[in-house]
Amino acid sequence: MKKVLLILAHPNKDSLSAKLLDFYYHGATEKGYEIRQFFLGDINFDLNLAKGYKEIQELEPDLKKAQENIVWADHLVFAFPIWWYSFPALLKGFIDRVFLPGFAFKYKEGSPVPEKLLQGKTADIICTSGAPKINYFLKNGNIGPKLLKNILKFCGIKTRKSVLIGSVVAELSDDKLEYYKKLVSKII
Repeated sequence: MKKVLLILAHPNKDSLSAKLLDFYYHGATEKGYEIRQFFLGDINFDLNLAKGYKEIQELEPDLKKAQENIVWADHLVFAFPIWWYSFPALLKGFIDRVFLPGFAFKYKEGSPVPEKLLQGKTADIICTSGAPKINYFLKNGNIGPKLLKNILKFCGIKTRKSVLIGSVVAELSDDKLEYYKKLVSKII
């Protein structure tokens, strides 16, 4: 059975990102996958890696739980909005605090190439944006998902698929939501 960790990196559980992750959840459970969910907006942690890697910063209980869930999972799914061409600070802080040396990667003595400690895991990325999709491709590509994909790759996690839903408006019709549901179902 495939073990999937869903990570909502939007501070609002009533967001379109949350709805899209819910579509993924229902499709994956129908396929018999075991699912765990992690809502970054609900957890309590310091976003700042205050001393960098020079000094160990104690992990809050929620971040320890996040690491346990990442180790447990075969597959991770990140859902977030594109803000200022990237992902929200909430996700950046989460990555800084959770994907640490000794957990996600480590350097071997004398080697400039890190050992990827999360090798064998896969991920999907689901993004939303108020701007049209073409906007990102005309202006240096879609930086947020590319950045996350590179971070995951550095740790050994292979990104399978990335979906960007652009031109999102505040009030969504049932037809539009059904269309988004079909988009998400294609990556499960």
